Amino acid sequence: MKAQLPRPEHYSYKLYRKQRVSQILLPVILASLLLVGMIVLISLATFRDATDPTRWAAISAIWITIPIMIGGLIFLALFIGLIYLLGRLMGILPRYTCLAQGYVYRVRSYVIRAADLIVKPVFGVAGFLERIKAFFGRT
Repeated sequence: MKAQLPRPEHYSYKLYRKQRVSQILLPVILASLLLVGMIVLISLATFRDATDPTRWAAISAIWITIPIMIGGLIFLALFIGLIYLLGRLMGILPRYTCLAQGYVYRVRSYVIRAADLIVKPVFGVAGFLERIKAFFGRT
C-alpha cells in the first residue's frame, strides 16, 4: 500500500494553480494556435495558385527577418536603457571621481615614498662602491 502525501492547500498554492493556467498554459496555447494559423494561411495563399518560387522566397525572407528584427529591438531597448543610465550617472559621477582621484594620488605618494626607502640602501652601497673604485682608479 502506497502512502499518499497530503497536497498543500494554502493560499499561495491555490494562487499558483490559478496563475499556471492564465500565465503559462494560455499564452503557450495561444502562441501555438497563432503559429498554426499563420502556417495554414501561408499555405493557402501559396498553393491556391500555381506554385510560384518568388512568393516562397518572399515568405522565407519574412520568416527569417522577423526573429532578427525582434532580437535587434531587444538590443536597441537595452542600449537605450544603458544610455539613459549613463546620462543619469554622469550627473553624480564627477564628485565621486574627484574623491577617488584624491585617494589614488595619496596612495601614489605612499608607494613612491616606500619604493624610495627600499631602494635608498642599494643606491647608497652602489654609490659607496663607485667612490671606492674612483679613488683607487685615480692612483
